[in-house]
Amino acid sequence: MTPDKHTTIFVIGDSTAANKDTTGGKQERGWAMMLQECFDADYIVVDNHAVNGRSSKSFIDEGRWDKVLERIKPGDYVIIQFGHNDEKPKADRHTDPGSTFDYNLAKYVRETRERGGIPVLMNPVVRRNFFVVAPKNDDDEKLRTSTFKDGVKMIEGDTLYDTHGLYRVAPKDVATRMNCHFVDANTITHNLEQGLGTEASKKLHMWYRPGEEPSEPKGKQDNTHYNIYGARVVANLLADALCQEVPILSKYRKK
Repeated sequence: MTPDKHTTIFVIGDSTAANKDTTGGKQERGWAMMLQECFDADYIVVDNHAVNGRSSKSFIDEGRWDKVLERIKPGDYVIIQFGHNDEKPKADRHTDPGSTFDYNLAKYVRETRERGGIPVLMNPVVRRNFFVVAPKNDDDEKLRTSTFKDGVKMIEGDTLYDTHGLYRVAPKDVATRMNCHFVDANTITHNLEQGLGTEASKKLHMWYRPGEEPSEPKGKQDNTHYNIYGARVVANLLADALCQEVPILSKYRKK
């Protein structure tokens, strides 16, 4: 396959998938940063456009979707994953499942197809939430500037609780209605975190005690964003699911 015949997998979404600053030993990673490792780069190129703090609405409003549309060629794939920020109250990001959230997802699907691309809807990955009552969180991005002492002091149990509600259901509904590929990233990551349990699941995230990680000397309790290890584990699980949903991609899956 010649270089101009590469198939591209575009990713659009939020901070759970986004490219991160890796300078100075920083550990935070989005899962889509690791997706290229899962595929043979001679045939599949991953082009990650996910950005911290974006919702299905703001990604469009800021012109980011138009830039992706310009690059899609027939046969390319577009992974669409939003929800973490659509549920936030700020007007520039908020959408409603069953209404504006679904409309935006359908727009991504429709316009990808108009360019000859193949859309793949994913619902949001889970937050590591073992609290019986989820702590109030109106902005996941605030976790990035927090330290260990800023973390919630509530006692955790043994059960992982959902924080996304209908935002995890809507992408599957849209996929069914539009006969679109769908990967249940929410269930996959739920099973991962629940399987690891309360303590071991911290190893997936930016969760460090003071002095434990040189790049985070004051520590951090971030139950949303992944570290290098977590992003790699999640990327491989989602790559496996993607290949199961789109079997032709399994030819280029790296083990």
